[in-house]
This record gives sequence, C-alpha cells and structure tokens, in this order.
Amino acid sequence: MSDKVLYAKRGEVAYITLNRPEVKNAIDLDVHHRLREIWTDFRDDEKLRVAVLTGQGDAFCAGADLRTHVPEWADAGPSLARNKLPDGFAGGITKPIIAACNGWVLGGGLELAMACDIRIASEQAQFGSFELRRGMHPADGGIVRLVNTCGVGIALELELTGEPISAQRALAANMVSKVVPHDELMAAVDDMVARILRNDRRAVESAKETIFEVIGRTLDEQLKVECLLGYALCGGNPAVERRSQQFLEKKDAGRAGVNATSL
Repeated sequence: MSDKVLYAKRGEVAYITLNRPEVKNAIDLDVHHRLREIWTDFRDDEKLRVAVLTGQGDAFCAGADLRTHVPEWADAGPSLARNKLPDGFAGGITKPIIAACNGWVLGGGLELAMACDIRIASEQAQFGSFELRRGMHPADGGIVRLVNTCGVGIALELELTGEPISAQRALAANMVSKVVPHDELMAAVDDMVARILRNDRRAVESAKETIFEVIGRTLDEQLKVECLLGYALCGGNPAVERRSQQFLEKKDAGRAGVNATSL
C-alpha cells in the first residue's frame, strides 16, 4: 500500500508523490488512508517545515478512484456526509504545503491541489472539476477553496461545465502562482521552498494561520485577528531582534541589489 504514495524527507522538506501513474494517480482507499497518515506525520514532525506534493507520470491527480469509492458509497445513505466530515484535505496544518502540478489536476485532485497553500504549474497542466459528469459535485473543500481563492465566476464555470482550463487560464484566475516549462517545474518548486525556509518558522506559520482565520470575517474582526496574531510574534521574541539586526547590517538572506546575498 505504501508504494502507492512515496514519502521522502530531505532536511526540512517533505516530498509526497502520488504513485499510481497507470490510473493518473487516482485516489483509492489505500491512498486516502496513506495520505492521512502522511499529513499527520508531517504535521507532528518538528524537523519538517514545508511539504511538496506532486504526482508520477503525466498527472498530478485525476481525483477519486471510482472503482473503489462508488461501491463504498452505494449503501451508505445520508449518514455518509456526517461520517466524512473529519476527512477534509489537509485542514489544520499550519506548515506550508506546495503543490507541484505536473499534469492533469482533476476532481478530487483539484481539491487536493487547492488544499495546498501554493500551486506551481507545468505548462502542460490542466485543471478541471469533472464530478458533475458523474452525477455529483465536490464535497471535500473544492467549491469552498475555488470560491475563496479564485472567485465565484471561475468556480461556477468549472463546476457547471465540467470542462478543464489550461495552466495559463489557471494563472489568470489566481489558481496557481506561476506557470513554468515542464522540465523546470521541480526547480521552480525548490526555489519557492528555499524562499519560505529563508523566513522565520514561527512567522511563516503564524502568517498562514492569520490568512485563513480572517476569511469570511467582517473587516473589524479581520483587523483584530491580524493585530492579535501579528503582534504576538513581536513581544519578547529574540528572533525579531536577531533578524532585524541582520537586516540592518545587510547580512540577511536573499537580499537583492548591490548588497545581494544568497538564500
């Protein structure tokens, strides 16, 4: 079962690779349970700071493997919805997760990608929500994250038509952060990882938490949440003093210009 998902730890980075290329990395029950184990391990391993998720072959993920999931749902009845509530994709993890979208990103695969914090796409990638073609629609955060990230317009188009969009269209819709030549995808992802690791760990995780906490709140509530979580980092934090001094001495990592430094 574990071979269906490859899990490697390299320094502070976890690399998670869906490994069922013969079915476009579709998620069967084994993969579903293995991913849950991996996300738990990533969350709890203090040595890990960032995760990268991708797929083998020409697909990131084609969604649920209907050969295993449909029989599971057939006799479940309305209780299926309540039983599935704890199974949301990657919720509750404050560490950054990057999706390397190397090809087809469809159905539950789109939900999985949207559950990541940053998506970088190969120029060959295509994104779609095909569930309506099968008589259903997303139920694991796909609609919610499409609306929050891309807006109602693109969410309606993808869901109601069941048609895919190109990587460039996904970029225009804020679905992905950048589109790169296929052979440069992992290099672009590793560069993004390096820029995250350059930053203070507590600040990175607090920023992610703050961003998600303010979604859906009133402006007044949003400002209060940002103030509370942001200034909580400043009080008595030696990292702020140390990093500020590095900045003042022009020695901080990743500087540009005449005082450029490496990441």
